[in-house]
Amino acid sequence: MKTHVARKEDIVSDWIIIDAKNQVLGRLASKIAGILRGKNKANYSPHLPMGDGVIVINIEKMAVTGKKEKNKIYHHHSGYPGGVKSISYEKVILRKPDFPLKTAVKGMLPKNRLGRKLFLRLKVYEGENHPHIAQQPKKG
Repeated sequence: MKTHVARKEDIVSDWIIIDAKNQVLGRLASKIAGILRGKNKANYSPHLPMGDGVIVINIEKMAVTGKKEKNKIYHHHSGYPGGVKSISYEKVILRKPDFPLKTAVKGMLPKNRLGRKLFLRLKVYEGENHPHIAQQPKKG
């Protein structure tokens, strides 16, 4: 018995299109992160970008559970003393509807070069239209 280790030549990646309409933020994000990593494939290797590219449409119709719409707060820091900036989920989705999903997926990917490379293969759009017809995405 030998363990199969995938090589760069073995990587075959496609594009998958996901409709975010009426899907819950966290569950959708974990599904997307798994596809980006390639964990849905039989020849998964943690050190290679084995996953597929993901196109998410209808992001403005994505749902959150409980009271998160009112109570969830995103924080970031400017780097200066007292530089914590906070914004609620309600205000974020008005400005940037793709921010909550991208933040959730990015937090589920590895924090290294591989994770940054994988994150570039996530494309998020409002509405049904997207410019990736040439990639011939499959329904996911």
